[in-house]
Amino acid sequence: MTPDVRDRADRPARLDARPADTCPIPESSWDRALRLISQADEVALACHVTPDGDALGSMLAVAFVLRSMGKRVVASFGDRHFAVPRLLRFLPGQEMLVPPSDYPAAPELMIVFDSSTFERLGLLGPNAAVARELVVVDHHPSNAGFGTLSLIDAKAAATAMLAEQLVYRLGGRLDRDIATCLYAGLVTDTGSFRYSSTTPAVHQMAARLVATGLHTDEIARELWDRSPFGYLKVLAAALDRVELEGGLVWTYVTRVDRAAYGLPYAELEGIIDIVRRTDEAEVTVVLKEDDQGDWQVSTRSKGTADVAAVCAALGGGGHHNAAGYTSHDTVEETMAKFRRELGKVS
Repeated sequence: MTPDVRDRADRPARLDARPADTCPIPESSWDRALRLISQADEVALACHVTPDGDALGSMLAVAFVLRSMGKRVVASFGDRHFAVPRLLRFLPGQEMLVPPSDYPAAPELMIVFDSSTFERLGLLGPNAAVARELVVVDHHPSNAGFGTLSLIDAKAAATAMLAEQLVYRLGGRLDRDIATCLYAGLVTDTGSFRYSSTTPAVHQMAARLVATGLHTDEIARELWDRSPFGYLKVLAAALDRVELEGGLVWTYVTRVDRAAYGLPYAELEGIIDIVRRTDEAEVTVVLKEDDQGDWQVSTRSKGTADVAAVCAALGGGGHHNAAGYTSHDTVEETMAKFRRELGKVS
Protein backbone atom coordinates (compact mmCIF):
# COMPACT_ATOMS: atom_id res chain seq x y z
CA MET A 1 0.00 0.00 0.00
CA THR A 2 1.26 3.48 -0.86
CA PRO A 3 2.23 5.34 2.30
CA ASP A 4 -0.11 8.23 2.95
CA VAL A 5 2.03 10.63 4.91
CA ARG A 6 -0.81 13.11 5.21
CA ASP A 7 -3.24 11.04 7.24
CA ARG A 8 -1.10 11.22 10.35
CA ALA A 9 -0.71 14.06 12.83
CA ASP A 10 1.19 16.84 11.13
CA ARG A 11 4.11 18.07 13.18
CA PRO A 12 5.78 20.69 10.97
CA ALA A 13 9.36 21.46 11.84
CA ARG A 14 10.57 24.99 11.27
CA LEU A 15 13.92 25.21 9.62
CA ASP A 16 15.39 26.69 12.80
CA ALA A 17 18.00 23.93 12.73
CA ARG A 18 19.08 25.34 9.39
CA PRO A 19 21.14 23.29 6.95
CA ALA A 20 24.84 23.95 7.26
CA ASP A 21 25.77 26.77 4.93
CA THR A 22 29.06 25.30 3.74
CA CYS A 23 28.42 24.88 0.02
CA PRO A 24 30.56 26.88 -2.44
CA ILE A 25 27.60 28.71 -4.01
CA PRO A 26 28.14 32.46 -3.47
CA GLU A 27 25.62 34.35 -1.36
CA SER A 28 25.15 36.70 -4.29
CA SER A 29 23.81 33.79 -6.36
CA TRP A 30 21.33 32.76 -3.68
CA ASP A 31 20.26 36.40 -3.32
CA ARG A 32 19.68 36.73 -7.06
CA ALA A 33 17.66 33.51 -7.13
CA LEU A 34 15.44 34.82 -4.32
CA ARG A 35 14.96 38.14 -6.15
CA LEU A 36 13.97 36.40 -9.35
CA ILE A 37 11.46 34.25 -7.52
CA SER A 38 10.01 37.14 -5.53
CA GLN A 39 9.46 39.15 -8.72
CA ALA A 40 7.85 36.29 -10.65
CA ASP A 41 4.12 35.60 -10.75
CA GLU A 42 4.67 32.19 -12.34
CA VAL A 43 7.62 29.84 -11.82
CA ALA A 44 8.18 26.96 -14.23
CA LEU A 45 10.03 23.98 -12.75
CA ALA A 46 11.61 21.04 -14.57
CA CYS A 47 13.83 18.06 -13.87
CA HIS A 48 15.58 15.51 -16.04
CA VAL A 49 13.85 12.89 -18.15
CA THR A 50 12.88 9.58 -16.56
CA PRO A 51 13.22 11.27 -13.18
CA ASP A 52 14.68 9.53 -10.17
CA GLY A 53 13.89 10.34 -6.56
CA ASP A 54 16.42 13.15 -6.38
CA ALA A 55 15.18 14.93 -9.51
CA LEU A 56 11.43 14.65 -8.89
CA GLY A 57 11.67 14.93 -5.11
CA SER A 58 13.76 18.11 -5.22
CA MET A 59 11.46 19.72 -7.76
CA LEU A 60 8.26 18.91 -5.88
CA ALA A 61 9.69 20.05 -2.54
CA VAL A 62 10.44 23.50 -3.94
CA ALA A 63 7.09 23.53 -5.76
CA PHE A 64 5.28 23.18 -2.42
CA VAL A 65 7.04 26.22 -1.00
CA LEU A 66 6.47 28.33 -4.11
CA ARG A 67 2.79 27.48 -4.07
CA SER A 68 2.56 28.45 -0.40
CA MET A 69 4.04 31.83 -1.40
CA GLY A 70 1.15 32.41 -3.77
CA LYS A 71 3.14 31.74 -6.95
CA ARG A 72 1.63 30.01 -9.95
CA VAL A 73 3.64 26.82 -10.25
CA VAL A 74 3.97 24.55 -13.26
CA ALA A 75 6.26 21.53 -13.00
CA SER A 76 7.17 18.86 -15.52
CA PHE A 77 9.83 16.66 -17.11
CA GLY A 78 10.44 16.19 -20.79
CA ASP A 79 9.60 12.55 -21.47
CA ARG A 80 7.80 11.80 -24.71
CA HIS A 81 5.57 9.36 -22.81
CA PHE A 82 4.89 11.51 -19.78
CA ALA A 83 4.32 9.40 -16.67
CA VAL A 84 5.70 9.42 -13.15
CA PRO A 85 7.75 6.24 -12.59
CA ARG A 86 5.75 3.74 -10.54
CA LEU A 87 8.19 3.66 -7.65
CA LEU A 88 7.82 7.44 -7.20
CA ARG A 89 4.03 7.65 -7.31
CA PHE A 90 3.91 7.87 -3.53
CA LEU A 91 5.45 11.34 -3.62
CA PRO A 92 3.00 14.10 -2.70
CA GLY A 93 2.47 17.16 -4.87
CA GLN A 94 1.96 15.43 -8.20
CA GLU A 95 -1.16 17.50 -8.85
CA MET A 96 1.28 20.31 -9.73
CA LEU A 97 2.74 18.27 -12.61
CA VAL A 98 1.74 18.94 -16.22
CA PRO A 99 2.80 17.16 -19.43
CA PRO A 100 5.44 18.87 -21.58
CA SER A 101 2.74 19.92 -24.07
CA ASP A 102 1.17 22.15 -21.38
CA TYR A 103 4.46 23.72 -20.31
CA PRO A 104 5.14 27.42 -21.04
CA ALA A 105 6.89 27.72 -24.40
CA ALA A 106 9.16 30.55 -23.24
CA PRO A 107 9.09 30.78 -19.43
CA GLU A 108 9.89 34.07 -17.75
CA LEU A 109 11.53 32.16 -14.90
CA MET A 110 12.45 28.49 -15.17
CA ILE A 111 14.22 26.46 -12.48
CA VAL A 112 15.68 23.08 -13.42
CA PHE A 113 16.74 20.39 -10.96
CA ASP A 114 19.34 17.61 -11.17
CA SER A 115 20.04 18.25 -14.86
CA SER A 116 23.56 18.84 -16.12
CA THR A 117 22.75 19.75 -19.75
CA PHE A 118 19.92 20.97 -21.95
CA GLU A 119 19.77 17.48 -23.45
CA ARG A 120 18.88 15.93 -20.08
CA LEU A 121 15.68 17.99 -20.11
CA GLY A 122 14.38 16.08 -23.13
CA LEU A 123 11.36 17.76 -24.70
CA LEU A 124 11.75 20.72 -22.33
CA GLY A 125 15.26 21.52 -23.53
CA PRO A 126 14.00 24.05 -26.12
CA ASN A 127 11.82 25.73 -23.46
CA ALA A 128 14.85 26.11 -21.21
CA ALA A 129 16.96 27.48 -24.06
CA VAL A 130 14.58 30.43 -24.56
CA ALA A 131 13.63 31.04 -20.92
CA ARG A 132 14.23 34.63 -19.91
CA GLU A 133 15.89 33.45 -16.68
CA LEU A 134 17.08 29.87 -16.21
CA VAL A 135 18.18 28.83 -12.72
CA VAL A 136 20.10 25.53 -12.60
CA VAL A 137 20.03 23.66 -9.27
CA ASP A 138 22.32 20.65 -9.48
CA HIS A 139 25.16 18.64 -7.95
CA HIS A 140 26.70 16.94 -10.99
CA PRO A 141 30.43 17.68 -11.48
CA SER A 142 29.87 17.58 -15.26
CA ASN A 143 27.49 20.56 -15.08
CA ALA A 144 29.29 23.54 -16.57
CA GLY A 145 26.40 25.89 -15.77
CA PHE A 146 24.12 26.17 -18.78
CA GLY A 147 21.62 28.60 -17.28
CA THR A 148 21.59 32.32 -16.54
CA LEU A 149 22.16 31.49 -12.86
CA SER A 150 23.89 28.46 -11.38
CA LEU A 151 23.20 26.98 -7.95
CA ILE A 152 25.60 24.07 -8.35
CA ASP A 153 27.56 22.23 -5.68
CA ALA A 154 29.43 19.23 -7.06
CA LYS A 155 30.29 18.06 -3.55
CA ALA A 156 26.67 17.81 -2.44
CA ALA A 157 25.51 14.21 -2.13
CA ALA A 158 22.18 15.03 -3.75
CA THR A 159 20.38 17.91 -5.43
CA ALA A 160 17.90 17.53 -2.55
CA MET A 161 20.51 19.13 -0.28
CA LEU A 162 20.47 22.27 -2.42
CA ALA A 163 16.69 22.13 -2.65
CA GLU A 164 16.55 22.15 1.16
CA GLN A 165 18.77 25.23 1.18
CA LEU A 166 16.39 26.92 -1.26
CA VAL A 167 13.37 25.94 0.84
CA TYR A 168 15.01 27.48 3.88
CA ARG A 169 16.05 30.66 2.10
CA LEU A 170 12.51 31.12 0.73
CA GLY A 171 11.24 31.08 4.31
CA GLY A 172 9.58 27.69 3.97
CA ARG A 173 8.68 25.19 6.64
CA LEU A 174 9.57 21.53 6.69
CA ASP A 175 6.21 19.81 6.78
CA ARG A 176 5.81 16.12 6.07
CA ASP A 177 5.05 16.56 2.38
CA ILE A 178 8.19 18.57 1.72
CA ALA A 179 10.26 16.26 3.93
CA THR A 180 8.98 13.19 2.08
CA CYS A 181 10.10 14.65 -1.25
CA LEU A 182 13.51 15.70 0.05
CA TYR A 183 14.09 12.41 1.87
CA ALA A 184 13.34 10.46 -1.32
CA GLY A 185 16.01 12.50 -3.08
CA LEU A 186 18.54 12.12 -0.30
CA VAL A 187 18.26 8.35 0.08
CA THR A 188 18.12 7.76 -3.66
CA ASP A 189 21.40 9.50 -4.45
CA THR A 190 23.27 8.19 -1.41
CA GLY A 191 22.18 4.61 -2.00
CA SER A 192 20.29 4.67 1.29
CA PHE A 193 23.40 6.18 2.95
CA ARG A 194 25.74 3.48 1.58
CA TYR A 195 27.74 5.56 -0.92
CA SER A 196 30.94 7.44 -0.18
CA SER A 197 29.10 10.73 -0.70
CA THR A 198 27.36 10.19 2.66
CA THR A 199 28.75 12.81 5.02
CA PRO A 200 27.80 14.09 8.48
CA ALA A 201 25.79 16.81 6.70
CA VAL A 202 23.78 14.10 4.93
CA HIS A 203 22.85 12.44 8.21
CA GLN A 204 22.07 15.81 9.79
CA MET A 205 19.70 16.59 6.95
CA ALA A 206 18.10 13.17 7.28
CA ALA A 207 17.55 13.85 10.98
CA ARG A 208 15.76 17.12 10.19
CA LEU A 209 13.51 15.36 7.71
CA VAL A 210 12.74 12.36 9.91
CA ALA A 211 11.86 14.74 12.75
CA THR A 212 8.73 15.72 10.82
CA GLY A 213 7.37 12.25 11.50
CA LEU A 214 8.33 10.43 8.33
CA HIS A 215 7.80 6.69 8.25
CA THR A 216 11.11 5.87 6.62
CA ASP A 217 10.34 2.16 6.42
CA GLU A 218 7.36 2.85 4.16
CA ILE A 219 9.38 5.16 1.93
CA ALA A 220 12.13 2.53 1.65
CA ARG A 221 9.56 -0.10 0.74
CA GLU A 222 8.22 2.06 -2.09
CA LEU A 223 11.68 2.84 -3.44
CA TRP A 224 13.41 -0.54 -3.20
CA ASP A 225 11.18 -3.37 -2.06
CA ARG A 226 8.42 -3.40 -4.66
CA SER A 227 8.36 -4.56 -8.28
CA PRO A 228 5.94 -6.27 -10.66
CA PHE A 229 6.43 -9.97 -11.31
CA GLY A 230 7.69 -9.26 -14.84
CA TYR A 231 10.72 -7.51 -13.35
CA LEU A 232 12.00 -10.85 -12.07
CA LYS A 233 11.76 -12.35 -15.55
CA VAL A 234 13.56 -9.41 -17.16
CA LEU A 235 16.19 -9.44 -14.42
CA ALA A 236 16.73 -13.15 -15.08
CA ALA A 237 17.32 -12.41 -18.79
CA ALA A 238 19.81 -9.66 -17.92
CA LEU A 239 21.70 -11.92 -15.50
CA ASP A 240 21.76 -14.72 -18.06
CA ARG A 241 23.63 -12.39 -20.43
CA VAL A 242 26.04 -10.90 -17.91
CA GLU A 243 29.71 -10.83 -18.92
CA LEU A 244 32.79 -10.46 -16.74
CA GLU A 245 35.88 -9.03 -18.46
CA GLY A 246 38.62 -8.51 -15.92
CA GLY A 247 37.37 -5.72 -13.72
CA LEU A 248 34.37 -4.95 -15.95
CA VAL A 249 30.97 -6.61 -15.60
CA TRP A 250 28.20 -5.74 -18.02
CA THR A 251 24.86 -6.82 -19.43
CA TYR A 252 21.91 -5.46 -21.40
CA VAL A 253 18.10 -5.45 -21.49
CA THR A 254 16.14 -5.15 -24.74
CA ARG A 255 12.73 -3.75 -25.58
CA VAL A 256 11.68 -7.27 -26.48
CA ASP A 257 12.57 -8.45 -22.97
CA ARG A 258 10.29 -5.82 -21.46
CA ALA A 259 7.48 -6.18 -23.98
CA ALA A 260 7.08 -9.86 -23.14
CA TYR A 261 5.94 -8.86 -19.65
CA GLY A 262 4.59 -5.37 -20.26
CA LEU A 263 7.39 -3.91 -18.14
CA PRO A 264 7.93 -0.13 -18.46
CA TYR A 265 11.43 1.15 -19.04
CA ALA A 266 11.46 2.94 -15.67
CA GLU A 267 11.32 -0.40 -13.86
CA LEU A 268 14.88 -1.25 -14.97
CA GLU A 269 16.61 1.24 -12.66
CA GLY A 270 17.55 -1.29 -9.97
CA ILE A 271 19.19 -3.89 -12.19
CA ILE A 272 22.61 -2.26 -12.05
CA ASP A 273 22.60 -2.38 -8.24
CA ILE A 274 22.30 -6.16 -8.42
CA VAL A 275 24.91 -6.65 -11.14
CA ARG A 276 27.46 -4.40 -9.41
CA ARG A 277 27.53 -6.63 -6.31
CA THR A 278 30.01 -9.08 -7.80
CA ASP A 279 33.37 -8.92 -6.01
CA GLU A 280 35.36 -9.05 -9.23
CA ALA A 281 33.87 -5.95 -10.82
CA GLU A 282 35.45 -2.54 -10.43
CA VAL A 283 33.19 -1.11 -13.14
CA THR A 284 29.62 -2.13 -13.94
CA VAL A 285 27.66 -1.30 -17.09
CA VAL A 286 24.00 -1.99 -17.89
CA LEU A 287 22.61 -1.11 -21.31
CA LYS A 288 18.84 -0.55 -21.31
CA GLU A 289 16.98 -0.21 -24.60
CA ASP A 290 14.34 2.50 -24.32
CA ASP A 291 11.04 2.74 -26.16
CA GLN A 292 12.66 4.62 -29.05
CA GLY A 293 15.29 1.92 -29.60
CA ASP A 294 18.22 3.85 -28.13
CA TRP A 295 20.48 2.39 -25.46
CA GLN A 296 20.54 4.18 -22.12
CA VAL A 297 23.89 3.25 -20.61
CA SER A 298 24.18 3.21 -16.81
CA THR A 299 27.62 2.85 -15.23
CA ARG A 300 29.00 2.41 -11.73
CA SER A 301 32.53 2.40 -10.32
CA LYS A 302 33.76 1.13 -6.99
CA GLY A 303 36.19 4.01 -6.75
CA THR A 304 39.24 3.63 -8.97
CA ALA A 305 37.83 4.34 -12.42
CA ASP A 306 36.21 7.71 -13.14
CA VAL A 307 33.08 6.67 -15.03
CA ALA A 308 31.97 10.30 -15.24
CA ALA A 309 34.97 11.01 -17.46
CA VAL A 310 34.18 7.97 -19.60
CA CYS A 311 30.53 8.94 -20.00
CA ALA A 312 31.37 12.59 -20.68
CA ALA A 313 33.62 11.49 -23.54
CA LEU A 314 30.65 9.56 -24.95
CA GLY A 315 28.18 12.43 -24.69
CA GLY A 316 26.88 11.97 -21.14
CA GLY A 317 28.05 12.73 -17.64
CA GLY A 318 27.45 12.20 -13.97
CA HIS A 319 29.60 11.50 -10.94
CA HIS A 320 32.97 9.78 -10.46
CA ASN A 321 31.25 6.59 -9.26
CA ALA A 322 27.90 6.81 -11.12
CA ALA A 323 27.29 8.19 -14.59
CA GLY A 324 25.48 7.51 -17.83
CA TYR A 325 24.91 8.43 -21.46
CA THR A 326 22.80 7.55 -24.50
CA SER A 327 24.11 5.38 -27.32
CA HIS A 328 22.59 5.06 -30.79
CA ASP A 329 24.93 2.20 -31.72
CA THR A 330 24.50 -1.56 -31.39
CA VAL A 331 25.32 -3.31 -28.13
CA GLU A 332 28.64 -4.48 -29.53
CA GLU A 333 29.61 -1.05 -30.86
CA THR A 334 28.51 0.63 -27.64
CA MET A 335 30.62 -1.63 -25.47
CA ALA A 336 33.61 -1.34 -27.81
CA LYS A 337 33.55 2.45 -27.47
CA PHE A 338 33.06 2.20 -23.73
CA ARG A 339 36.04 -0.15 -23.31
CA ARG A 340 38.21 2.21 -25.37
CA GLU A 341 37.33 5.22 -23.22
CA LEU A 342 37.59 3.22 -20.01
CA GLY A 343 41.13 2.26 -20.99
CA LYS A 344 42.06 5.94 -21.05
CA VAL A 345 41.08 6.54 -17.41
CA SER A 346 42.07 3.18 -15.89
